Amino acid sequence: MTLLLLGLAIVFEVTATVSLKISEGFSKLVPSIIVVIGYGTAFFFLAQALKRGMPVGVAYGIWSAVGVVAVATIGALFLDEHVTPVQIGGIVLVIAGVLALELGGSR
Repeated sequence: MTLLLLGLAIVFEVTATVSLKISEGFSKLVPSIIVVIGYGTAFFFLAQALKRGMPVGVAYGIWSAVGVVAVATIGALFLDEHVTPVQIGGIVLVIAGVLALELGGSR
């Protein structure tokens, strides 16, 4: 259940972040509303995952890694943003760090 709640938090956070770009500095109403609702909902679901016992370091690590990968991918595919090899290397390092957190906590 905690992974489902965290997954929902990530989906809403990624949606809000992409909408932040689309809102053009909060000058477009609908994307701006999605930003506010998305971040609020994301933090609600994150809080529920933490309340049910997910360690905060693991939750935040997964949240940030999946969020970075998702937003970078969406930016490259749909927002005409370029991803350089250095950025791809950084994404790999973020994922490796999350895996280290997760695997290190299981011992």
